[in-house]
Formats: sequence, structure tokens, C-alpha cells
Amino acid sequence: MTPARRTSADVRIDVLSIFPDYLAPLDLSLVGRARRDGLLRLEVHDLRDWATDRHRTVDDTPVGGGAGMVMRADVWGAALDAVLATDGPTPSPGEPPRPILLVPTPAGAPLTQSRAQDLADELGAGTRLVIACGRYEGIDSRVAEHYAAAGLARVQEYSIGDYVLGGGEVAALVLVEAVARLLPGVVGNPESLVEESHGSAGLLEGPVYTRPLDWRGLIVPEVLRSGHHGRIARWRRDRGLERTAARRPDLLDRLDPGSLDRADKATLASCGWVDGGEGRLTRFEVRDAVPDDAAALAALAGATFPLACPPGVPVADVAAFVAAHLSPERWAGYLADPVGYVVVVAEAAARRPGLLGYVLVVLPSTADAEPVAADVAAAFAQRPAAELSKCYVVPGLQGTGLAGALLEAAHDRIAARTVEGHALAAVWLGTNRGNRRAQRFYRRHGYTAVGRRTFRVGDAPQEDLLMVRRMSPSGGGLVDAG
Repeated sequence: MTPARRTSADVRIDVLSIFPDYLAPLDLSLVGRARRDGLLRLEVHDLRDWATDRHRTVDDTPVGGGAGMVMRADVWGAALDAVLATDGPTPSPGEPPRPILLVPTPAGAPLTQSRAQDLADELGAGTRLVIACGRYEGIDSRVAEHYAAAGLARVQEYSIGDYVLGGGEVAALVLVEAVARLLPGVVGNPESLVEESHGSAGLLEGPVYTRPLDWRGLIVPEVLRSGHHGRIARWRRDRGLERTAARRPDLLDRLDPGSLDRADKATLASCGWVDGGEGRLTRFEVRDAVPDDAAALAALAGATFPLACPPGVPVADVAAFVAAHLSPERWAGYLADPVGYVVVVAEAAARRPGLLGYVLVVLPSTADAEPVAADVAAAFAQRPAAELSKCYVVPGLQGTGLAGALLEAAHDRIAARTVEGHALAAVWLGTNRGNRRAQRFYRRHGYTAVGRRTFRVGDAPQEDLLMVRRMSPSGGGLVDAG
């Protein structure tokens, strides 16, 4: 049986202020309509009605001296007693639902979307919200202390930002609108509450558009005009992730990595964030390697290269290969030769310092230089061609999008390179033919299989799948490798 919808008598907010007219905008827009439709009872009270002198004084000088004035506890106490007693006796201690006394103050906890939702849930369940708008230097601290200690209300101080206002009325307007729009029936399309910034996804909303489609030379993105709902949803999700990473990285620090799919992870990785374990995202930076990275690169290569070797390759052969090609001395040589090599690394933020992954690209020495191996040289015709020699990330970060972010950063650098005045025409790689996961990864990044090659770790020959990603003729971008 569906429970009966609560009426405005059950869903009530009271606001006390010395400037009740300041709250007049609450008659407008969604909140005003909710009041007229009986979804919300909202009462605004003039604090001066409880003053006892002919000047209707509500403040006095601070005890102990100091600048400004402080709002009097006796006036606020009389006002709150009366408001809380409206439509029934003041609640007894411990009898839920006790009203929530909300006090706007720069010293309060931030008002977030999550907190607004909690208040909306309380309000919808019959809990009254009472907002006390202070002025001057604030309300005598004994007011909040008394109502909390006596069990007459749950006192919550809140702030709408790290700045100081002339009074609490602006903050009261913000809270009422933030909470009221979350009540059932207030917003016409409930889906808009899901998709908006700071909604259930915990992200900022991406850009929005309407007609005309072409305005002053700015055209609405094609995907939004495609009618393909899946692509549109993906585009909006990606833009929201990118905007959150750029503008509110603190929100990503609170995001549950378990709520992300592979496309989400790839987008976040392109913005410098990966699932670093411990239920949190980790920030990283992709940058060009420098000579001081040689030792760290050798350690990382020594830990990751063996994991990519096929089963059955002798441990001694793997160790010999690492010693010959991935030692600190060899890395120092690669980093000392920026004409012959491109090395890109991902470095973690301070919470988990160190290198998380790397890409090593070998550049051709001349524009018409052939790959050293004859089977590679015969597989494709584009020259000059670079070799994507290594692309590895630390164990545990596979599938997070980190390797993709590294690879695309390397592609950007390759696209900007020339050899004897010629743009690079292609980049090729070999990956063990049994490593389906790696092959799928490279295909997602524009590589196409063009043949096989033989690769040796020690004396045992291994068969690699040879893959190529072709560059555009200008070298400024990439085209389909098919």
C-alpha cells in the first residue's frame, strides 16, 4: 500500500530574521509554487516581534569587549520558544522527531548536496526545520547551547562558503531552495535531479546546449544531434568527469572507484586520475622522463617486464634481458639521447609517490631507416617508422586507464617529431601473440595487426603479433590504420 503523501502541515520550514522582507524571493519560482501547491509550509518571522523595549532592540555589546554587536539570547529564546510551540507543544527531550535548528555562520560545516538531501529526507519525514538568521557578530552562543543541551532541537551550524556576509538571510535562501527542490513533486522531472551537478553521481554536470544549433559560429557537438542515446549519455558522462577533474578535484577524491566503468576510468586517466587502491582515486602526472629518473625507471622496468613474458621463459633469461636492456646504465643512455628515444612516465601524487608507469619509443636514425628485423621491415611500407618498445604500468594499475593515458601522451610526442625533416609515418610494436589482453588494448588505441615477428628473450624464440598505428601524412594526427 502506497503511503499517503504528506501535506504542507507536515513539511514545514520556519525562518527567523530581523529583515523578513529579505526572504520575499521564497514566493517565487519552485519554492513559491511548492508553497502554493501545498507541498511545503514556509513561515517567515520577524525576530523584533519578541523584543521587549520600545526600540525593538535585539542586540547588545559583546561581554569582554570587542568590535560590533551580538544578538541577545533572551530575544532569541523567546522567539524560538514561541515558534517551536506553534501547532503543538514544544517537543519533550528525546521524543523524535525533534526539530532541527539551523544556524548560518561562517564557522559552520559546509552545506553540500548530500547534506541538503539529508535535510530534505528529514523534512519529508515530518521533521521541522527552523533557520535562525543572525546578524552583526552573530547570535549569543548560549542559544544554540541551550536548545541542544535541553533536547529541544538538533542544532546544526552551516556555511555556504568561505566568506563573510552581512547576515544569515542569504544563506537561509540558499538552504531553503537547495532542500525544497529535493522534496517529492517540487521539480517536474525527477531525472534532472540525478543528472545535475553534485547529484547522486557526485560529479559536476557537463556543458548543456539548446537551439539554434549554430550560434555565432559555435556549433552544438555532433553527438548531441545524433539521436543516439547511448553515445549522448557517454558524451555527457565524459564531459562531467573532465569538468570535475578540472574544477573540483576534491570531489574526485571522494568518489568511489567501484562506481566507475572502464570508459569512466579511461576518461579520468586522461585527466590524471586512476584507481590507486584503498577505495580512492589517485592523482598522477604524465611527463617526459629526465636523467634523474634512470634508477626509478630501471626498478620499474625490472618489476614489470617479467610479468609480460610468456610462461616457460627461463627466469635467468628474463633477468639477463633486463640487465642488458633495462639497467640503470641503459636507461641513462636512453635519457641522454632525446633524438633517438622518447620516454614518457606517469608519476604519482604525494599520497603514493613514485613512478607508476612508462613508455619507451625508439626513433629511426634516418628518414628511410628500416627496422632492424627483416620480418618487421617487410610487414609495412610506411617510413620513417618509430618502434613502441615498452609500455608498462605497475601491477595493480592495469585496467585503470593509466596505460592508455601514457600511450596517448607518447603518441602526441611522436606526432610532433620529424626525422631529417620528415614527419613520422607510423609507429609499430610487437606483443606476444598469446597476450590477447594486450592486443585488445592496442587495438583500442588505433593499432592494427599486420603480421608476425620473432622476438627472443634468451635463446628461446617467441612469436609476437606485429601491430602498426599509421600517422597522418602531415604528422599532425593519426588516421585509421586499416
